[in-house]
Amino acid sequence: MLIKIYEENPNPKDVAKVVKTLQDGGLVIYPTDTVYAIGCDALNVRAVEKICRMKGVNPQKSNLSIVCYDLSNLSEYAKVSNAAFKLMKRCLPGPYTFILPTSNELPKIYKNRKEVGIRVPDNRIVRTIVRELGNPLLTMSVHDEEDEGLEYSTDPELIEEKYAGRVDLVIDGGYGGLEPSTVVDCTTDGFTLLRQGKGEISL
Repeated sequence: MLIKIYEENPNPKDVAKVVKTLQDGGLVIYPTDTVYAIGCDALNVRAVEKICRMKGVNPQKSNLSIVCYDLSNLSEYAKVSNAAFKLMKRCLPGPYTFILPTSNELPKIYKNRKEVGIRVPDNRIVRTIVRELGNPLLTMSVHDEEDEGLEYSTDPELIEEKYAGRVDLVIDGGYGGLEPSTVVDCTTDGFTLLRQGKGEISL
């Protein structure tokens, strides 16, 4: 099901519909400030497992990333050094993923990796949804590495056709981008740039 939400002014009724879907363990595709992404309530383990199966991701071996509304309750999900917090505060909201050690609040499915990616996208649609849900979203790019740059991954109508029957909702927030987020490893004192994406950064 395709649902149109405008970034300048997300309609509360539409947002409530998305939040209800997530609370029920549903999967949703939504826009970010980089590429379209697929997500679920990050604290709903069954929904997380469903996305991992669908995307062919082994949560024991892959880093999982979550979308937070802002940095205010970050310490619930990750351990953040002062230096990492300063860097994130400077860059977020924005097209970055910061890898941090997990905290005890996250379900066990994340703990096997001992680290988690943190995103605060500069996109009002997804941030409003996260705020209303009250939990972060597990997030994965819609496109796979091998179909990098494919037209369908920027057009919500084509995304809906591809994922029909496999996700509960696709949010049409306009055309998406093709460039992924910039990924920075903050698990050690010397931060490491793991992937240069849309966000410029000096470490």
